[in-house]
Amino acid sequence: MPHRSTNGADGRGELTVPMAWLYAEYIADELLRTGDLMPPTSFEYRAGRDALALTIFLSDVERELSRIRVVSQLDTWLSLTAYDRAWEDWVAERMAALAAEARASGGADADLDLARAAWRWLEETELLAPDLDAALLEGAARDEEEGPQVWTPAWQLGLPLGHLAIHLF
Repeated sequence: MPHRSTNGADGRGELTVPMAWLYAEYIADELLRTGDLMPPTSFEYRAGRDALALTIFLSDVERELSRIRVVSQLDTWLSLTAYDRAWEDWVAERMAALAAEARASGGADADLDLARAAWRWLEETELLAPDLDAALLEGAARDEEEGPQVWTPAWQLGLPLGHLAIHLF
């Protein structure tokens, strides 16, 4: 996405660089690369990176992401990406809160724009994945290529991948 010049609150038309989002994406990428779970060129990897980046970005309620210590946040990110957590509801709530903050301040939020684009991709993109429910019920073959598969929203694959990457870090 090309950077675009916007008129800031001071009216000088400064370039808005989405540093918080880029930093969250960098942390997510490093966690996934360290875990070496998927090839970085795969859609599954992108789903994991985007889900983790959203988790990291949206959990930064103080808006001081560049000052955080990754190790001190791992437990928070693990709990947010846990299987029994309604992650997608949490994402929607945090995005709405950030959008309200941006409207109240009267300015554009380049970080939020990129977070919205990532969330839209995670929601709208479906990836072919093993159907674990059917495999458990049918006692299907262990090889996922031979077992039942189902189209799944990208976030449903990316979230557990990101969770596992945090564990492996």
